[in-house]
Amino acid sequence: MTGSGTDKTKTGYELAGPVIILVEPQLGENIGMAARAMGNFALTRLRLVNPRDGWPNISAQRAAAGADHILDGVELFGSVADAVADLDLVLATTARAHDQAKPVLGPEAAAQEVVGHVGAGGKAGILFGRERWGLMNDEVARANRIVTFPVNPGFASLNLAQAVLLMGYEWFKQSTAGQLPFVRPERSPPASQHQIDAFFENLVQELDKVEFLRPAEKRDTMLVNLRNIFTRMEPSKQDMHTLHGVVMAIAEGRKGPAKGGVLDGEQATQLRALLAEHGRGVPPHESGTVRGLARLLRRNPTDAERMLWQALTRDRRFAGRFKRQTPIGRHIPDFVSFVHRIAIELVNEGESEAIVHDREVRQAWLEQRGYRVVEMKVADVERELEAELARLQEAV
Repeated sequence: MTGSGTDKTKTGYELAGPVIILVEPQLGENIGMAARAMGNFALTRLRLVNPRDGWPNISAQRAAAGADHILDGVELFGSVADAVADLDLVLATTARAHDQAKPVLGPEAAAQEVVGHVGAGGKAGILFGRERWGLMNDEVARANRIVTFPVNPGFASLNLAQAVLLMGYEWFKQSTAGQLPFVRPERSPPASQHQIDAFFENLVQELDKVEFLRPAEKRDTMLVNLRNIFTRMEPSKQDMHTLHGVVMAIAEGRKGPAKGGVLDGEQATQLRALLAEHGRGVPPHESGTVRGLARLLRRNPTDAERMLWQALTRDRRFAGRFKRQTPIGRHIPDFVSFVHRIAIELVNEGESEAIVHDREVRQAWLEQRGYRVVEMKVADVERELEAELARLQEAV
């Protein structure tokens, strides 16, 4: 669906509601717009008492904007007495005090009473008067309750359709517990503190390179303010990917897509699958396709790769001992320590058979040459990085 309006692919509500009664409406357009307002809030029963221009009315049909099912079911009456004869709760809407000793309600309280009454099996109706002078005293006298709206007393008159819309809105809100038709879509899970910290450290590193955090005595305050910007926005994982890419693009002066971007886990898994399927044991330097895919992976670290790499370069236990995406013969593990002869492989969820087989071949080849292979699940790195680092320290 494009534009705004009614989505005809969705099923509307079918609710038992009050009857809407328009007393001697003068303009067909007002009848049509009132029907349209009823349709907005799942009200379907419309009664007309002596419409001035007769019925059916072409002007009403034009103004109804698709609420034809309501106009098709209109009931005609010659008097208010006949229109309310079968009802046991009648509410009269008015902007004027009629000096009648009966309860006066606002639209919300009136809607609550109607919902309860109809829900208990009763029959309710709401009277709306003429466009020029509203309801007569004797017509209000037939009502059990008076309903008036909290409006500007110096300009209290409402258009007929507006009055119907206000009552329809309050009734529908009470009937559906105020449920909204849609909420903000969650296309990406919330970013973890590890992800936010990794991004923030990267950002601070780049800001230090351009001497942004000056003077020195204000550095701590500036860092607190910067961090608060990102924690207030409650970023998603995709937000962090995007912000990482923005910072690195500015820092590295990227010129178009050839320099790479930032991949999420699913994209990295797809790229590894292509690399595994095209490689089939072919050394990266001997195949243009394989070389290009391998280069793209190197230039597009995933969130987990970036987090682990930053930890490996800054943690005293590992600093300077690991390299990322560095060839060992024909194979390129995610991380390798030539000093300790350890290779780290990151494992994504939902990997294809080609990726699994490619990793098994690579692991066997590395182990034959004295390397130990440590597998880390991406989800574990993102969720419990310190635990994974402790496990790596045991291997070292």
